[in-house]
Amino acid sequence: MSQGPRFARRRRELGLFLRFGLVGASGVAVNLVALVVAKRLGPHPELPVWGLPLSDFNVRWYHLLSTFAFLVANLWNFQLNRSWTFRTTKHAKWWAEYWPFLAVGLLGQLLGLVLLTLLMHPGSVISLPTGLLDDSSGLRTRLYWGQLAVIVVVTPLSFVLNRLWTFAAVRANHPAVLPVPVGAGGEDPARQAHPDERVQDPQGLR
Repeated sequence: MSQGPRFARRRRELGLFLRFGLVGASGVAVNLVALVVAKRLGPHPELPVWGLPLSDFNVRWYHLLSTFAFLVANLWNFQLNRSWTFRTTKHAKWWAEYWPFLAVGLLGQLLGLVLLTLLMHPGSVISLPTGLLDDSSGLRTRLYWGQLAVIVVVTPLSFVLNRLWTFAAVRANHPAVLPVPVGAGGEDPARQAHPDERVQDPQGLR
């Protein structure tokens, strides 16, 4: 019986990760679709946009296209995570949760742009092969595979940071947002409290 709450917690954490993963999988599709559309409508991805001061490097169009696709997918993922994964829709204002989610995403995107640059730059040791990926078709487009690699690397970091920060404050003020461990008597402790004694947010909203 002593391992019951611990097992329940691990099961909830696994459920969270699986839901987050499903949302992320849908976000991958949204990200790539947004990237394909932006690439087709924009200039050649490897054309420089502006030079970085005090360096020989340039911000290129693929950096901007990747960031656009990220922003579209980030908003998609947030809406699904808010309403389904972490279920905080009724417990926090939209912007109060979105800005830390966006901040976490931007941190991941910044790291992702570094990786994408290494994958796209011909002088990099991990540059994607131009022979196989010669941009002759969608499946042979280096930018698409580079973006997919970035998503795979950044997603676990995003989950951890969003789990610990973005939605943590809401869950701290509203323990009922996620199921709590079942007590030794087999009854949810939250259900034992009088309805008027259940946790409320600082503004008095249930």
